[in-house]
Amino acid sequence: MALAGFAVLLNPILDRVERQYLEATEEPMVDVAEILAALLSNQPEAELFAPEAWRSGMEAVKAKPLNAKIYNLMKEKVLMDFYITDVQGNVVYDSGDAATVGENFSIYLDVYLTLQGQYGARSSRLDQEDPTSSIMYVGAPIVTGGEIVGVLTVYKPQRSMLLFIIETKRKLIRLSVGALALVLMLGWLLSKWVTQPLRTLTEYAAAVSRGERPPAPVMPGYHLRILGETTEAMREALENRKYVETYVQSLTHEMKSPIAGIRGASELLHEDLPDEKRLQFLGNIKSESLRLQNLVDQLLALASLENRTQLGSPTSVSLGDLVRRVVNQHESNLLAKGVRFQVAGDDVTVVGEEFLLETALNNLVQNAIDFSPHGGAVKLSLTTESDRVYLSITDEGGGVPDFALGQVFDRFYSLPRPDSNRKSSGLGLCFAKEAVDLHQGQLTLQNRTDRPGAIALVVLPLK
Repeated sequence: MALAGFAVLLNPILDRVERQYLEATEEPMVDVAEILAALLSNQPEAELFAPEAWRSGMEAVKAKPLNAKIYNLMKEKVLMDFYITDVQGNVVYDSGDAATVGENFSIYLDVYLTLQGQYGARSSRLDQEDPTSSIMYVGAPIVTGGEIVGVLTVYKPQRSMLLFIIETKRKLIRLSVGALALVLMLGWLLSKWVTQPLRTLTEYAAAVSRGERPPAPVMPGYHLRILGETTEAMREALENRKYVETYVQSLTHEMKSPIAGIRGASELLHEDLPDEKRLQFLGNIKSESLRLQNLVDQLLALASLENRTQLGSPTSVSLGDLVRRVVNQHESNLLAKGVRFQVAGDDVTVVGEEFLLETALNNLVQNAIDFSPHGGAVKLSLTTESDRVYLSITDEGGGVPDFALGQVFDRFYSLPRPDSNRKSSGLGLCFAKEAVDLHQGQLTLQNRTDRPGAIALVVLPLK
C-alpha cells in the first residue's frame, strides 16, 4: 500500500521536473530573443536582411572553446542558435542551419503568432519517434517605424537540458526511496510498538487458559499499563473464585472418608467392647485424624504455592547435594520393602528456592518408592544438555495406567498403592509440579519403554 502510494505521488512529480526545466529554459530564451530583436529593430532594411556581421559573430562564438562547469555538466560549446525571417515569414538567416535560408516559416507558431503581435513559441521534434529530439523555439518581433518587419527566433535543443533532468529525477528517486524506507521503518516501529503489547496480552491470556501462572505483563505507556494491571487483577479474581470453589468441593470429598471413620469408631466406643476392639477403634481414630492433619497441612502448603507467580528469594542450589540429602531421608523407608537407590550423574547448580525443590523431589521419590516392588530399584540421574538440567526418578513398578496419565498431576487424584491398595492425599505430585513450574521448568511422568515402571522427569533451566 505504501509503495503504491509513493508511486502515485512520485510519477506526477517526475513528470513535473521535465516541464519545470523546460519552463525555466524558455524564460531566458524570451529575454535573448527580445534583446537580439531589439538590436535589429530600427535598422535600415539593407542591414536587416544582409546580416553578415551576425554570421561572422556566430561563427566565432561557435568556434570558441568553452570550459563552463555547471554543476555536473561540463558545457563545451554554445548550443543556442537563432534565425531571422522577413515580414512574409521567409528565412533570411539561420545560424544553425544555412540550408533553411529562403524557406517560408510563416506556418510555424513562433513566426506566425509573432507577426500577429502575439507571443510566439513552439516545440518541434526532428524525429517523431525520438522524444529527446525536440527543439524549443521562441520568437520576438523586429520592429521598424512602429511596424513589425520581421521575426527573430532563438532555438535550443531540449537534449542540452537532458542531463539536468536526468540528474534531478535520479536525486528525487533516491530521496523518495530513502523517504519510503524511513516511512516503512517508522511504520514498522510504530506497528511493533502498538502490536507488541497486544501480542504480550494475547500470549499472557493463552498461558492463563492453559492453566499456567505467567507473570503479570509489563506494558508501556499509561493506558496500556492500566490495561495490563486490570487484566492481571481480573485473572486473579477469576482464579480465586474458581480456586475456592474447586478446593471446597475437593476438600469436602476427601474429608468425608476419614470423618466417617472417626465418627463410626467414636460411636462404637460408647458401647461395652473388649479391650482389643477398643484399642483397634482408638487406633482407627488416631490414623484417620493423622490423615486429616496431613491433608490440611498439604493443602495449606499447596495453596501457598499456587498463589505465587514468582520465586521469593532464589539462591544457588546444588542438585547433587539435594539428591543425596533426599536419598538419605528415605533410606529408612526402603528397609522394609527392600528397595534400593541408584544415584548417577554429576553435580549441577541451579537458581531457585531450595525448600521447594527439596519438597518436590521428596514427593517424587516417595511416589517412586510407593509403587516400587519388593527388591526393586529407584534410580536418580542428573544430566545436562545445552542450557537445561534433567533430573529423572525411575522406578521398576507397574507404571501408570493409560487412563491416568493425563490426571496424575490433578489435585486429590491418586492411584491405589500396590502393597496396601490405599490411596494417598493426591497432593504430592500436584505440589511437585507447581514447584517446578514456579522455577520455569517442566515436570512429566510417563511409563518406561525398556521395561515396566515409570519415570518422572524434571527439567530446569541452568543458572
